[in-house]
Amino acid sequence: MSEEISVTITRQDKYQFLVDFGPHLAPSVVDEPPPLGEGVGPSPSQLLAAAVANCLSSSLVFAQGKFKEDPGKLTTTVTCEVGRNERNRLRILAMRVTMTLGVAPEALGHLDRALAQFEDFCTVSQSVRAGIPFTVTVRSPDGRVLR
Repeated sequence: MSEEISVTITRQDKYQFLVDFGPHLAPSVVDEPPPLGEGVGPSPSQLLAAAVANCLSSSLVFAQGKFKEDPGKLTTTVTCEVGRNERNRLRILAMRVTMTLGVAPEALGHLDRALAQFEDFCTVSQSVRAGIPFTVTVRSPDGRVLR
């Protein structure tokens, strides 16, 4: 079974666009950073990073929820490496994802199982990964690398 997701953007000024997510969500302004735009909203690259961060975070919450566990106030940061390709065009060359659990890993009895599978649940990151390499690191609240 497939579904369609539709987003409409309408140019407002220069590089500013109004993003319409549909009737149940407030529209949002996106913009390119200076010198092209004015930076009055997130850029397309930031939106992509946010989509990856949100989807991976939701996937980890889902994976832990299957075991009736909660990773707490999960914090996810995506850092994009932006550079030029062989045609000298700006591209996102790589992404680094760092996820920090909001609870001690010892409080999550099935964390290893959840970490082994959560990325497979993420629609966005698995789609993006086909074209942009990225790494995912999961940390405990005290900074220990768990994955």
